[in-house]
Amino acid sequence: MKRLFAFAALLLAVPAQAETPHYGGNLEIGTVNATISALSFDPADFAWKLNHDTGLYFETLFAGDLDKSIRKGGKFSFKPDAWLPTESIRGELAESWEWTENPLAVVIHLRKGIMWPAKPGVMESREFTADDVVFSLNRQNASPKKVPGYLDFVEKFEARDRYTVVVPMKEYNAEWDYRFGWGYYSQIIPKELVAAGISNWKNAVGTGPFQITDYVQGNAQTYSKNPNYWDKEKIDGAEYKIPFVDKVTYRIIKDEATQHAALRTGKLDILEAIRWQAVDQIKKSAPQLKWSKWLAMSGIYLSMRVDQKPFDDIRVRRALNMAVNKAEIVKEYYGGNAELFAFPQHPEYTGYFQPLAEMPASVKELFEFNPDKAKKLLAEAGYPKGFTFKTQVCSCAPDQMDLLPLVAGYLEEIGVKIEIQPMEYGAFLSAMTTQTNAAGYFMANGHTNPTTTIRKNFVPGQVWNPSQWNDPAFSARVAEMYRTRDEPTRQKMIKEMTVEMLDKAPYLWLPTPYVFTAWWPWVKNYDGELRVGAVKPGPVYARIWIDQEMKKKMGF
Repeated sequence: MKRLFAFAALLLAVPAQAETPHYGGNLEIGTVNATISALSFDPADFAWKLNHDTGLYFETLFAGDLDKSIRKGGKFSFKPDAWLPTESIRGELAESWEWTENPLAVVIHLRKGIMWPAKPGVMESREFTADDVVFSLNRQNASPKKVPGYLDFVEKFEARDRYTVVVPMKEYNAEWDYRFGWGYYSQIIPKELVAAGISNWKNAVGTGPFQITDYVQGNAQTYSKNPNYWDKEKIDGAEYKIPFVDKVTYRIIKDEATQHAALRTGKLDILEAIRWQAVDQIKKSAPQLKWSKWLAMSGIYLSMRVDQKPFDDIRVRRALNMAVNKAEIVKEYYGGNAELFAFPQHPEYTGYFQPLAEMPASVKELFEFNPDKAKKLLAEAGYPKGFTFKTQVCSCAPDQMDLLPLVAGYLEEIGVKIEIQPMEYGAFLSAMTTQTNAAGYFMANGHTNPTTTIRKNFVPGQVWNPSQWNDPAFSARVAEMYRTRDEPTRQKMIKEMTVEMLDKAPYLWLPTPYVFTAWWPWVKNYDGELRVGAVKPGPVYARIWIDQEMKKKMGF
């Protein structure tokens, strides 16, 4: 109670105008991936979480412009996992860029004077140049782990001079900027780091706002301020050198209750992902916290392997969809904190997302509870008494561990039984990436962006295709979509392909929940922004400062 009164008095004393930033202090975060340690420190491993863990010290050519955030009067939330509309992008290592038509190429002009920090045993400090870009992107393109076809549209990466990179293209690709400019696998690294051993985090060095200085698997990742970071933050017309804080620490906490306790007691400054079930209790015990509510950027589904019986029959797949009362899940399981329909496209993808109300009747039917028709379809497909199948789920995901038994209960009513196989994250991910996953695979998969969500889920050979969908005609349409330069035309194509895949139901489509982010009021210059590129939070954290006086007055 004393803390509450102290905080109330403090609020009365704070002037309405913008505050002056403070330097120093440590920022303790339970991130959106608070249960999972780093998967890799090498971009050539093509590990999806790498941007999250190295995005504080590796930079990319482009990034989201936080000056266009909602907090600063703009229209972008900077919450999507890997979606940056063109007008939200700024240069990061790049200063500017332009297109040429003959040959088709993008010419990228780099910022001058950006320095690689000195790292004992790895490299001396030197200037970042075009050769670093060419080296990094060529290394990515040569990786045996790369996504098939990822950079095949590029003719080559070449350094025209010390500060200019030219990228001639064999053909246009609508994801060009995402794939080598700000996406998951587009980090720029120095060749000295590769020579020293890039997989060892102790060798890590980058041009970003922080440098990793400690890593304890399953416990914490610590990043220390880069005093020579090049960027600045503008507040009330004044420019400030960033980052403001001395350190950022990711706390790896597998148990949800422990995460919540760490937040309530001020051991965490920010907890980025909180399930709705815990929100009311946390608000009661820590009413001073500030909150942001956002629709999850991952769709939840039960994937059905279409290359195996019984899921090679569309009637079976549609039957399972109709057997699950999805509206009841929204109301009872999520307490209304979910959207019935928000995957594979996300409502934030303006121009690409089509609401369920605009979908054809055959798609709407998949979101309506109709167990009688589900039984009829199973009988028509030759399974009048149902069947049993194994479904793998990650023990690292509490929401999915809770939800899958509920889904299994609905399916049992039509004679379909699930054998649930919980797996540790490494084994769970490996099963899908090696295409040895079970007939059922229960997961939350990132929407990514409007084009990638179609490619990665429904094109063969892609990492995130647990249903093993393989339709040459559909794949050809995806390739045509990527070659289409006119965005309205591309949007129409994507809407049509989305409807087709919803209708064919390789997944048991499930509601998309809302997620909550909470932070203490001493965390300044922040409003719940999560990333400025593919799961890359570094520039967000670099702009946060800690009001140490407020924190002390609140009793922490």
